[in-house]
Amino acid sequence: MRPRRFVRLSPRARSRRRLWWVIGGVVAFAVAIVGVVATVKVSHELAASPPAVGTRIAVPVDSKAARAAASTSDPEEKAAAQFLAAQPTAYWLTPEETPPGSAGQRVQDLIESSREQDAALVLVVYGLPERDCGNFSAGGLSPEAYTEWIEEIAGPLHAAGDVRKIVIVEPDSLALAPECGNLDQRLPELRMVVDRLASTNTWLYLDGGHSNWLPASEMAELISAVGAQDAVRGFATNVSNFQADADEFAYARELSSLLGGAHAVIDSSRNGAGPTGEWCNPAGRLVGEAPGTFGDEVVDTNLWIKPPGESDGECNGGPRAGQWWPDAAKELTREAR
Repeated sequence: MRPRRFVRLSPRARSRRRLWWVIGGVVAFAVAIVGVVATVKVSHELAASPPAVGTRIAVPVDSKAARAAASTSDPEEKAAAQFLAAQPTAYWLTPEETPPGSAGQRVQDLIESSREQDAALVLVVYGLPERDCGNFSAGGLSPEAYTEWIEEIAGPLHAAGDVRKIVIVEPDSLALAPECGNLDQRLPELRMVVDRLASTNTWLYLDGGHSNWLPASEMAELISAVGAQDAVRGFATNVSNFQADADEFAYARELSSLLGGAHAVIDSSRNGAGPTGEWCNPAGRLVGEAPGTFGDEVVDTNLWIKPPGESDGECNGGPRAGQWWPDAAKELTREAR
């Protein structure tokens, strides 16, 4: 191996070299600053504001209302279905309609449509094992399949940081738990869902019952027991029910105060005719206030979470839960179209 040859630089050359080192350092520092600024800018762009009054909500692609509008020849049924198909409404992910193996692509399609509409996507996740305790919406997946299904849903949610996503996590899962006697099973399931679905620009709302169900103190204990307050925005009230907006506001404020300031969204999809003592396909109902029209420091905004026109179950003449019911669609929209 040949010995290294050392070259002694002249004072002028050494001075020039020191100058280039300084210039190089300044350039590198400037590049680093630009990179930091760019990162801050991107982070700011991705960290959109939470749901609020005026938030644009996406109209879901391939809704049951849209399918009904395309398939019926009855003029009144078509008018009702067309009206509802054009409304910004939540899309329910259920294993019956979107089974394992198809959920990821379905969510991706909904995200792409929301991006094109420059609107927030509202999803309802509804597939817990032993869902609804054997009532009209009974069903759900096995524990293992449920975890895999949630993972499949989570993939596109995490990938779409530029799209605002509002996720209603398993309606009735907490408020119904005392009656079902399955809270010990529900809590780890809900923690898993929150853990998997939490992502950029995704706001999660747990089940909050409604103003005419459990007392706020009991509901607060159930929500607190999930133990995921840092990962969720708050709770959803009046889902698939008919309580008045004013009653839900009062209930949401009381519940929020017990939960340390958690936020709420209210389902106003079918409460336009006011409260009723029935919850399963009551007669004489009307659609409520349009999504994104009201809110305050606790209630982020109102949403159409239960799609109007879909049955609550086989009661009062309705078909199975979640199935399109033309008579209900006509009745609900009779003053709106």
